[in-house]
Amino acid sequence: MQIAIAGGSGFLGRALVQALAGDGHRLLVLSRRPAAAAAGVATVPWAPDGTAGAWADALDGIDAVINLAGESIAAGRWTAGRKRRILDSRLAATASLVAAIGRAARPPAVLISGSAVGYYGRCGDEVVTETHAAGTDFLASVCVRWEQAALRAAGPRTRVVCVRTGLVLDGTDGALPKMMLPFRIGAGGRLGSGRQYMPWIDRQDWVGLVRFLLDDSGASGAVNATAPQPVTNAEFTRVLGRILHRPAFVPAPAFALRLALGEMADGLLLSGQRAVPACAERRGYRFAQTDIESALRHIL
Repeated sequence: MQIAIAGGSGFLGRALVQALAGDGHRLLVLSRRPAAAAAGVATVPWAPDGTAGAWADALDGIDAVINLAGESIAAGRWTAGRKRRILDSRLAATASLVAAIGRAARPPAVLISGSAVGYYGRCGDEVVTETHAAGTDFLASVCVRWEQAALRAAGPRTRVVCVRTGLVLDGTDGALPKMMLPFRIGAGGRLGSGRQYMPWIDRQDWVGLVRFLLDDSGASGAVNATAPQPVTNAEFTRVLGRILHRPAFVPAPAFALRLALGEMADGLLLSGQRAVPACAERRGYRFAQTDIESALRHIL
């Protein structure tokens, strides 16, 4: 299969590129920094501005497109400027890909586009599947517009899947190594009340699910990329402390997190979604890691 990937040099993109290349697929990475792409993988420089540039010719005849492009939501405090870049980077990249697909004489059979469980907003302890309504906060509004932009590529010859990703866990990259730092100095603990749910997924399961969706011609629309058993922050904290043989009784008060991080504290740390992968399980994907303790022991 010939697969084009936008955002192939990021945390998720690197793992996906490695796996798909290992499967024998021919990959084309769209990158602003071609030198940052994986060795041995073809790259095409692009500057997504919402339109299809000269790079778009490379998508004509491709079998699948995967869109992971967008500025990190956790790279810094959510100032007005950063919030605009978070949204615009996703909308521009997605619109560029949709435009390229629209002008292709032989469009791809599938566009798999990134999204996040932040789509649902603050949900308390309610179990959330893909049919749940969208939230109203900043991240929810970003995800809604991001998915709407991707779905414009849907047609008789192209199906669109929007992968709503939760907290992706990996031992060497991403959020988990940062989360372990306080534990290593004996200062680990819950965030705020600890009652907020953390819809997590092992990075290899995330890769496995995307590979599954590439091959499943009946899959379309929203798919939650989360493990079947989401846990509260308090439970996650207890398990991580136990595995690391470190105490987990130093909470980070909600007011302190809000003081330090502003709106981002609520958006990323203090609110949560009890999201479950109803669509993925219904379509037959089998998760390798289903409970948090087994997953963390496997990862670490």
